[in-house]
Amino acid sequence: MSFGTEWDGPQVPVSGDGQQAATAALASAAYRDDQVDKIKEADNEWHQSTVKPGRMRLFRPNLGEAFSRAVVDRMLGPGRKPLIQSFGSEPQFVVEHCLAANNIRRERDNRLTAVTVLCGLLFLPGLIAWLLVFQLRAFVAKRDDKRAGTLATVLLLGVAVLAVLFLIRTPFSGFWAWYARAAVVLPVIGWYVAKVICERTAKDLRARWDGLLSGSSVGIKVPEAVPRGPNQTAADALRESLARLTAEQQSNSVFYAGPKGILGMGTRWGSWQLAEDLVPADPAREIHPFRSWDVIRAIHDQLTLLERGPLNTGGFPKPSVKHWIVTPIAEKAGAVSRPEGTDVEAFQVKPHAIQEICNKQQFGKGDRHYLGVQWTLWDGQLVITMMITVTVLHETLRIEVTGHALGPVNGLFWSKPEAPTKEVTKTFKPWETRKVNLPLMTTDEVVRLAVRAPLTWYPPLLNWLGGSLGLPEPFGLRHAWADQPWRHRFMADDALRAATPVLRVVHSAAIKVLAEHGVDTDKFGSRSSALSGAIQDPSPKKADLYDA
Repeated sequence: MSFGTEWDGPQVPVSGDGQQAATAALASAAYRDDQVDKIKEADNEWHQSTVKPGRMRLFRPNLGEAFSRAVVDRMLGPGRKPLIQSFGSEPQFVVEHCLAANNIRRERDNRLTAVTVLCGLLFLPGLIAWLLVFQLRAFVAKRDDKRAGTLATVLLLGVAVLAVLFLIRTPFSGFWAWYARAAVVLPVIGWYVAKVICERTAKDLRARWDGLLSGSSVGIKVPEAVPRGPNQTAADALRESLARLTAEQQSNSVFYAGPKGILGMGTRWGSWQLAEDLVPADPAREIHPFRSWDVIRAIHDQLTLLERGPLNTGGFPKPSVKHWIVTPIAEKAGAVSRPEGTDVEAFQVKPHAIQEICNKQQFGKGDRHYLGVQWTLWDGQLVITMMITVTVLHETLRIEVTGHALGPVNGLFWSKPEAPTKEVTKTFKPWETRKVNLPLMTTDEVVRLAVRAPLTWYPPLLNWLGGSLGLPEPFGLRHAWADQPWRHRFMADDALRAATPVLRVVHSAAIKVLAEHGVDTDKFGSRSSALSGAIQDPSPKKADLYDA
């Protein structure tokens, strides 16, 4: 199933497979027509969105309009702040859908603007009068009184009757009489034409919304990202912004925000430490010199073999094993700053710098090195990350393994479009009710879109009048609206089960390196056995909330 669009431009390939379910759920927000305040339902305890109110309710955006505009501005805007990686999803896929949604709405708004100019601005007195009526009706309808809806309807009918009387007995004569009649009638005709335009676009947007959540391949066309000539600097800038977004997604630099855990990987739910003194196996001989990197490299090699096992019973899928540079930031920090300099290229800390940090920056200020093994499971809904660090202080070697889990995308993003309905009492059976379908486009919604359309060319003014959506900072698409995995039994089981084999592989690889360098491994082995027994039944804790 594919939904085309009318403009030209190359088709951007998209993923319709099940492994991109979480990404598709996030992308579907660009096409939604819910109230913008509904995004607050998806917030978690660490990240909250802000809905900035506008000056006039008539210009307010819906969720899809506010979300797509906010995401594009935040992720592609010039001079934007650094982003947090979206593990378990593809941010470029989401951004491209936001761009496509903006294009669909822009095309609709161009048509609505023409209708507004021809049927509204040329007959401005009538347009202002009708807008005042709708504004008064909206004010009456939002009252808590149960009769507010009836009063609003009666108000609109009363104004319609007055308009008919005005058409029959206008106080003007000559040209102005006909102009006055046109000023009353043409805004209504314009409203009907606008309704047809809005309904056609709404059906397209809802079809895309439903297609993303159903696993269908929904086509994206972003023609403005493809330069058609040497002078199209805007297209070049957009293409470079998309490439920069993809490069930043692959960065090996992450940020630790206290109780929030590693941003993008979720909170730290467990920690296991093995720390013993380095004692020569032969008292007559010294330990062969080695560094933390030698231990980390051996652990890395063994972690890449986690999908192998003695029995053909499924087990681990192939993990992603990667070296990370972790930068500490404040819990309430509103922005992050990525490492810069000659040791960084395309958001990647170079291997020699990683090795130097691993060996030297183990105490005091500065970035730290962690080796991470990560699984993306449940169609991108669950991201399990085990982080390993090795430190040597004086004669004590410490191997620390910590567990991080990023849960599923909030259920708000999984709701499919539903036809608007209401319950009414049956005519001959008043004790029973039935559902009736309502028009997809209400009168108020058509007026809202028609009034907003001429101002979409200048978003700052539209945001000032109608309000906008503020994204949680530091912003990353995936972790901003992620729930905890512990409410889902099988997701929780997967996170907990991964800890034991990872811990044992880490310990066995480290102990082998120590033995090869002449270290007495008896105490390390005993301590490892004790930890292996203790981790038989792990339970999630808030490991970063110290009771001090």
